[in-house]
Amino acid sequence: MSLNKVQLIGNVGKDPDVRYLDTGVAVATFPLATTDKGYTLANGTVVPERTEWHNIVLWRGLAEIAEKYVHKGDKLYIEGKIRSRSYDDQNGVKRYVVEIFGDNMEMLTPKAVQQPSVAQAQPLQQPRQSSQSVPEQVSRQNDAADDLPF
Repeated sequence: MSLNKVQLIGNVGKDPDVRYLDTGVAVATFPLATTDKGYTLANGTVVPERTEWHNIVLWRGLAEIAEKYVHKGDKLYIEGKIRSRSYDDQNGVKRYVVEIFGDNMEMLTPKAVQQPSVAQAQPLQQPRQSSQSVPEQVSRQNDAADDLPF
């Protein structure tokens, strides 16, 4: 048995770069920063703050949602899998990339800071062979947001 699962809460480093494959499938990529706060040990040793950058990849419906609603600085929860790959750059040097392929995303930035009509903390999952279109999914989530007590 094996498990490949990642859960991240962080801030978007730049607006998503969204492209569409020849088949019409959307792919969104963007960096997400997670930060471990600094602290001081009992003996006085200062451990500085440390920020890690993660390459996020979203497909299909999640990519389309990210294209419309995710912006630099937004706080997101991303759940997915670690994928690694390598390629040869222009100079023939082998480069390695580690990416997080997101299966689930929750937007954590307060509504007042986000674009109007974006649901706060609503889970957005990669649909499993659903015939429902993305705009219907988003509008259902927006309706649910109206019932939130905050």
